[in-house]
Amino acid sequence: MKILFAASEAAPFFKSGGLGDVLEALPAELAKNKEDEITVILPLYKKIKGNTALALSFVTSFSMPSPLSEDYVGVFRLKWGKVNYLFIDNEYYFCRDGAPYGHGDDGARFVFFSHAILECLQHIGYYPDIIHLNDWQTAAVPVLLKAFYGALPAYERIRIVFTIHNIEYQGYMPYDFAANVMGLPCEYHDVMRYGDSVNLMKSAIMLADRVTTVSRTYAQELKYAYFSHGLDPIIKQNEYKLCGIVNGINTALYDPKRDKALPAPFSSTDMSGKAICKASLQEELGLPVRDDVPLIAMISRLVSHKGLELVECVLDDILSRDVQLVVLGTGDGKYEDMFRFAEYTHPDKMKAEIRFDSALASRIYAASDLFLMPSKSEPCGLSQLIAMRYGSIPIVRETGGLYDTVPALNTETLSGRGFTFQAFNAHHMLDAIDRAIAFFHDKKKCERHRRALVRYNSSWRASAEEYLTIYKSLLA
Repeated sequence: MKILFAASEAAPFFKSGGLGDVLEALPAELAKNKEDEITVILPLYKKIKGNTALALSFVTSFSMPSPLSEDYVGVFRLKWGKVNYLFIDNEYYFCRDGAPYGHGDDGARFVFFSHAILECLQHIGYYPDIIHLNDWQTAAVPVLLKAFYGALPAYERIRIVFTIHNIEYQGYMPYDFAANVMGLPCEYHDVMRYGDSVNLMKSAIMLADRVTTVSRTYAQELKYAYFSHGLDPIIKQNEYKLCGIVNGINTALYDPKRDKALPAPFSSTDMSGKAICKASLQEELGLPVRDDVPLIAMISRLVSHKGLELVECVLDDILSRDVQLVVLGTGDGKYEDMFRFAEYTHPDKMKAEIRFDSALASRIYAASDLFLMPSKSEPCGLSQLIAMRYGSIPIVRETGGLYDTVPALNTETLSGRGFTFQAFNAHHMLDAIDRAIAFFHDKKKCERHRRALVRYNSSWRASAEEYLTIYKSLLA
C-alpha cells in the first residue's frame, strides 16, 4: 500500500503539540512493514527551510490556479529513517517569522496547502492508495478531490481517512470563503456550510471514507454537545464510519533506560536511578532534597480545558499537604501568574517553570512520583503515557483517552494504573490526590506498581495495526 499522511506539523521538523508527536511516530511504525510505502507531506515552514542540517532535495515546481491568481508551488523531498517526506513550498504562505499558526489568513494558507497536496501528485507521478488527513488544516482535501480531481482516472481509487485530534479547532471561515478562496462550484457549497459559515472539519467528516479519533472514549464523547463544540449532529449523522484508536508513544524516544537528559538511567528491573533523578531535580530547582515527600508534576499547556480551573480552586489545599509540586508549561497569563505566586508563597513546596524545555520535561517525568492531569476534555493525551513510562503514577479525570489509558488503580490488588475521578469537580480531584499521597507512603506496593507502569506497553504497534486494518478495508 501507498499511504500519504498530510498534516500541518510533524516532529522532528516542526511540533507545537501532540499532533506533531503522532505524525512522527505513527508513520515510522507503519514504515516497518516492508510492503507498505509511507510518505508524509508538510508545509515548508521558514524554520524547516532554514535548517541547514536537513538535506532537502528539490523535486519540481509548478503554477497552481486559484480563484484570484496563479500560485507558485515548490516540492521538496527528504528521506528520514524509513519514511519519505514531501514539503510544499510557497514563501508567501509559509516562509513567515513567528509561529506557523495564528495568522489572519490561516484559512487561505491551509486551503492552499490542501490544494497543493492533490495537485502535486500528478506532477511527481505519485498516487497513494490512502490519504490520511489530520485536523482542520488538511480538511479541505476531500472536497477539493471531489470537485477538481474526481474525474481523473489516477485519482479515482484514492481513499480518504480523516483523523480528529482536537474537535475544538474546526476551521470556521466566512460563507463566501467556499467560492472566493476555494473556488468551489456551487454544488459543493452546501457540504461546506454549517450555520452561516464554512466549516472545513464538517466537510471532511461528511466526505471522508473513514473518520477516526485518537481514543475510543473520545469517539463516543463527540456525539454529545458538551464535547463536540457544535458538531455533534454531524458526528451522529456519520457515526457509521467513525472509530477511535488510542495514540501510542515513541517508546524508543521515551525510555528511562536510554534518555540522555536524565542524571541516572533506570528500568523496571532496576529502579534505583529514579531516586537519583528525584534528588537531582529537587536540587536543580531549589526544593528541599527529600525522598519521603511525594513529588507531584504537571507538564501541560496552561489553559482552562487542561483542568487548571480545578487546580486554581484547591491549590492552597494541595500545598497545605506535605508535598512538592512542579509545573512546566506556558499558556494563559492568569495560570502562569497563579503558579508563579504559589512558588513565591511556598518556595519549599512549589516550583513553576513557565517555559518549554523538552530536556527538563524528561527530568521531571523521571523524578516525579505522581503526575496530575485533570483535563476537562482530553482526546487522547500523551503526557500520562510518558509519565507511566517513567514510573510516575497518574492522577487523571475519567475523560477521553485518559479513561482509556488509565484505568482506576485498586490499591489492594494493584490492578489498574492510576488514581481517577469522574466529575469535573475540584474536591473530587483533591480526593484523588489524597488517595495517591497515601499510596505513595505504602512503599512496597508503590514500588511494585511503579515497576508495572514502566513495563506497560504504550507503543504504537497495536494502534498501527488498527489503522492498517482500516486502510485495507477501504481498498478491499
